[in-house]
Amino acid sequence: MATPSPLPASLLVACGGGIGAVMRYQLGRFMTHLMGVQAVTTFPWATLAANILGSMAMGLLAGFLARHGHGGHESTRLFIGVGLLGGFTTFSSFSLEMMLLVERGQSAMAITYAGISLLAGLAALYIGLIVMRVAG
Repeated sequence: MATPSPLPASLLVACGGGIGAVMRYQLGRFMTHLMGVQAVTTFPWATLAANILGSMAMGLLAGFLARHGHGGHESTRLFIGVGLLGGFTTFSSFSLEMMLLVERGQSAMAITYAGISLLAGLAALYIGLIVMRVAG
């Protein structure tokens, strides 16, 4: 099966993303119920759980696609990998990309990617906060 045309592919990603986002929200509610408000505001347990669960799910999906070939599974990859797991956590995509770089023997590139992602992401968030504080 070939890649779906842009509209059906986008709908797969959007539906998966919506489900993933709701799952992420419900995980946060569950963690708050399980651990209490104090615990989840002291440390980001729900985000950590989403990152770990999403990375595991991405690994399972990548392993499945590698074992069974991508042919006929592009819709599954779009719905689960890009949509659902993208809505649940983008960390799962980051983890997959890091592992692919390491497996290809590009460890220096993986370290560079991780460093830039972390530092640039934090810097961008900080700039956004400063802009909004100045604008407000």
